[in-house]
Amino acid sequence: MSFAWAKAYEPKTSLGRWIDDRLPLPRLVHGAIGGGYPVPRNLNYAWNFGVLSGIFLTIQIVTGIVLAMHYFASADGAFTSVEHIMRDVNAGWLLRYAHANGASFFFIVVYIHIFRGLFYGSYKAPRELVWMLGLVIYLLMMATAFMGYVLPWGQMSYWGAQVITGFFSAFPLVGEPIRVWLLGGFAPDQAALTRFFSLHYLLPFVIAGVVILHIWSLHIPGSSNPTGVDVKSEQDTLPFHPFYTAKDGWFTGLFLILYCAVLFFAPDALGHADNYIPANPLATPAHIVPEWYFWPFYAILRAFTVDFILPAKLWGVLAMFASILLLFFLPWLDRSPVRSGHYRPVFKRFFWLLVADVVILAWCGGAPAEPLYVAISQLAAAYYFAHFLIILPLISKFERPLPLPSSITASALHGEAEESAPYGLAKTAPAAAH
Repeated sequence: MSFAWAKAYEPKTSLGRWIDDRLPLPRLVHGAIGGGYPVPRNLNYAWNFGVLSGIFLTIQIVTGIVLAMHYFASADGAFTSVEHIMRDVNAGWLLRYAHANGASFFFIVVYIHIFRGLFYGSYKAPRELVWMLGLVIYLLMMATAFMGYVLPWGQMSYWGAQVITGFFSAFPLVGEPIRVWLLGGFAPDQAALTRFFSLHYLLPFVIAGVVILHIWSLHIPGSSNPTGVDVKSEQDTLPFHPFYTAKDGWFTGLFLILYCAVLFFAPDALGHADNYIPANPLATPAHIVPEWYFWPFYAILRAFTVDFILPAKLWGVLAMFASILLLFFLPWLDRSPVRSGHYRPVFKRFFWLLVADVVILAWCGGAPAEPLYVAISQLAAAYYFAHFLIILPLISKFERPLPLPSSITASALHGEAEESAPYGLAKTAPAAAH
């Protein structure tokens, strides 16, 4: 994508010119998020969740730094220090609830962002690395969230650490040594809490670094758009500022109102009541579950109940990791030359089936490990892998997409039907199809 028509940065004052000559930071910001970055003119509200992800990452880092000033990473004092933050620190309850609920909202925003990418084919060329770096961010988020879940040192924190780290023991020979190395012992205790606290504090800054790479890689090909048609001229774009900063700004305000509604009126709705009980290694909770954003993967883990060549526990762990790693190969599993799901009628139907399937997996992951829920999770897990490994390649091979618009401008201003070109013609022009 050529950005030859992008507006160049020109300092307006002598001080601005002096700074620009010595440290061109304003020029960098202008080119990244200002008027110097042209964006497709037809982006809908699904594209707002990328900015929202950055905002919630900032909320997590800021509140986490302040909470770390009052937290005591000790098996004897961690639970008490959290209670001290809630009761004695000025606005400590607000910081603690903002951080805990911020994690949930961070995952909500990222999940919507991921499914938007799946529907609009944001993983297709030339944006494969943008997609992969986004998945790296997601994996780092999962690791950070798990370690943060352990820090309150309540019942669910302790037993969650016991169960999750126990996954590694499923691997023959190396599994148990890895688990002992992670925990610093044979069970969650002082060593594990110290390690998890240090990593939980460090990883958000690593995430911020990968986010910079993610944005940098996005600026090379430019943003995708709902039609999946490439930018052809200056008419197809608008400057990011002020058009999309205004659009992102009011939508962010709306979403933060929802976040504050949960924060002030239902702060414990997304947590688990057992985490208000101090950790007790001698009392196992009746129903051990991770945080809600891990439930689909927990359901896949529990779906394997029969030993077949390998132990069922090992199959479950392998499938859980494979369910995420599989997404890295999407650019090569989906070979359709058309990006947007709007022009792929068969793909669109199966996409919504996938969304329903993930919701069912989440429901089963949060439910007790009873025969009914396990059976449903087995069917849902089987469909999840079949969607990516069987259905998606077959759709991309046999589906006949709808006609594509001739340009983004034609689609945005004149209607897609009037300005569209036959798919056969678009197919011969890779720039239009890709």
